[in-house]
Amino acid sequence: MMKIIYHKTILFLFIVIGMVSHLKSQYNNKIQDPLLNSRQQSIIIISSYTAKGDLSQLKKALNNGLNSGLTVNEIKEILVHLYAYCGFPRSIRGLQTFMEVIEDRKNQGIKDIDGKDISPLKRNENKYERGKKILEELTKTQQPEKLSGYSAFAPIIDTFLKEHLFADIFERDIITYAERELVTISAISAIGKAEPMLRSHLNICLNVGWSPRQLQQFTSIIKTTLKRKEASSVRKIVNEIVEQQEKNT
Repeated sequence: MMKIIYHKTILFLFIVIGMVSHLKSQYNNKIQDPLLNSRQQSIIIISSYTAKGDLSQLKKALNNGLNSGLTVNEIKEILVHLYAYCGFPRSIRGLQTFMEVIEDRKNQGIKDIDGKDISPLKRNENKYERGKKILEELTKTQQPEKLSGYSAFAPIIDTFLKEHLFADIFERDIITYAERELVTISAISAIGKAEPMLRSHLNICLNVGWSPRQLQQFTSIIKTTLKRKEASSVRKIVNEIVEQQEKNT
């Protein structure tokens, strides 16, 4: 009799342990989304140093970016995209620095991959409507017919944003929407004092596929390029966005 009770007890313990292990495995699989890879981390660092105008650090970041798998054309596109957020001077200096890096690597016998070129754009609609649709896709919010805020105050900026930023630039396919948003939040973090825009684009990051955990990793990467006060401000905003996301899910 004692042997039967003993065996039943052992069997019961095995069942309980198995159930706990299964639940733990399911929990771990649920929370363990992929971290940002070396290629994505390079996008952040290249974008930040370009926006800051730190060309010596940018050279190192560009070399690391090429070594991590970014193509020449992808990096060109990142640097071009940046002009919309940190201006032509920073963007052009970034491109000039990249030219120097490529030349140095050629002299060292390194052959970098150019990568694909931009696909021809389909222009069935006018640029304003195309840009409006892309913005709606990014924000997952229908754009109002009546302008408000800064757009109503200066309507031309609304036209420029939709026709040029979201149609001419975001429509280009060399890098994805998700990668473009990674470039954007890196630039906004680097220039600083643009918290409303950073919040907006962090929310877009969630819409285009970046996870809360990846955004938190973003703060750890970007802080290596920023001053302590700037990094603290970015981390605070990201944490608020992540907390809000968790409440909504």
